[in-house]
Amino acid sequence: MSDLEERFLGTDAGAEAYRDAAERAREAAIDATDTDDPFSGAEPDAIRASLPEDVLPESGIGLDAAIDEAAADILAETVNVSHPRTAAHLHCPPTVSGLAAETMLSATNQSLDSFDQSGAATVVEERLVETLGDLFGLGDGSDGVVTSGGTQSNFQALLLARDRYCEERLDHDAQAAGLPPQADDLRIVCSAEAHFTAEQSAHHLGLGHDAVVTVETDADHRMDVDELDATLDRLDEAGNEVVAVVGTAGTTDFGAIDPLDRLADRARTRDAWFHVDAAFGGALALTDDADRLAGIERADSVSVDFHKLFFQPISCGALLLDEREAFGYAARNDDYLNPADSALPNLVSKSTQTTRRFDALKPYLTFRALGREGIAEAVETVCTTANRAATLLDSSPDFALLAEPSLNTVLFRYEPREMADDDLDALNTAAREALFRDGRAVVARTEVDGVEALKLTLMNPLTTLDDIADTLDALRDVAESVDVGSLTARDA
Repeated sequence: MSDLEERFLGTDAGAEAYRDAAERAREAAIDATDTDDPFSGAEPDAIRASLPEDVLPESGIGLDAAIDEAAADILAETVNVSHPRTAAHLHCPPTVSGLAAETMLSATNQSLDSFDQSGAATVVEERLVETLGDLFGLGDGSDGVVTSGGTQSNFQALLLARDRYCEERLDHDAQAAGLPPQADDLRIVCSAEAHFTAEQSAHHLGLGHDAVVTVETDADHRMDVDELDATLDRLDEAGNEVVAVVGTAGTTDFGAIDPLDRLADRARTRDAWFHVDAAFGGALALTDDADRLAGIERADSVSVDFHKLFFQPISCGALLLDEREAFGYAARNDDYLNPADSALPNLVSKSTQTTRRFDALKPYLTFRALGREGIAEAVETVCTTANRAATLLDSSPDFALLAEPSLNTVLFRYEPREMADDDLDALNTAAREALFRDGRAVVARTEVDGVEALKLTLMNPLTTLDDIADTLDALRDVAESVDVGSLTARDA
């Protein structure tokens, strides 16, 4: 077709078309982040009705029209993560440096599985991984791979832990032969507050959810080491084998950091793999509070998420290993991609993916642009804001602060008057949903000590105490319209 050259980079016509399209898309994205409220309040059915029924027409409508249509029908109805009153999930506003890197990596479209598909991109990922190994104090033989985020990193860490146990303790090649006969006895130990990906990974690894044994937490929601000792003793008595001990550096709700050093001691005593899920709290390593991560340097593996407190566009994470040879437990070679006799750095053997984006460029460019101090400032700002928000909630007569912040999450409950817990549960749940539909603010819900709670996850360094006060005011407004009696009667 005559306009093919305008559809691809590599020609003058393609370059010009890309400039025009990028400018139009950029302005659409800027408009989508310049809103009075974080969400329009649109219901799913209304969004479905607004989209064209024929996603794949016989003839296209043209790129300009398609971008404009997407801006009006899609971007306008998304949640504005850059809005200061978006405070529900660990979902960050991306840095401008990360967005610039996203532009470069998407246009050049490198694949990180083999060097002959990526060139310098492979070397950049290697250099980034070296930097992260130093940041977390891992050994001279450390290595790593960029992942899609904490879920993939945690899964791969436990995959390597399982295969390492099978090979070294059972003389069994799980990669070739699958699960050994002793698989029913294998256990993964983590905190009761650990991320659900421990159980999810156990399922995907063929061990099942029941292979994950959770340990109760202390008053600060950190894994209780005395309870851990008792749990390990019970597993020994039952004839179970501990494949891995998982420590959490930043639990999803409380931001709690397990006593990593003491967990490392227990893992070493049992010759178990020690994994630290630092997807949330790993960015503390850049700040003056880095000592809160003491013990992470003793981990066999560490999960890092750049699309949380490193403020990078989704998706972007990393799995780090203390010993690079451990990647060998699950590595493979294929003649067309990474032949065993190749001298090139083909990274596919370190990943659970084959084709893989050049996501390493996002933290790399941000590290170079902002430096340690620039990123630390953003991390420290959101943590300080969380502490100020906690003070505000604690002094409010109609809100109850449920826990002192550990990182940047604030757990609270709306309690406008004396009510039964069931009624307060219904009120808080309904008020949160009404607030989302109202669109003025976005907060999360969770459960704390058996009751429904609300959560501010303060990911935006530009969020102020006034923004938080406005969010609480909006919550009060919508809660006034909630008929608690009808809710509890319906649930009875």
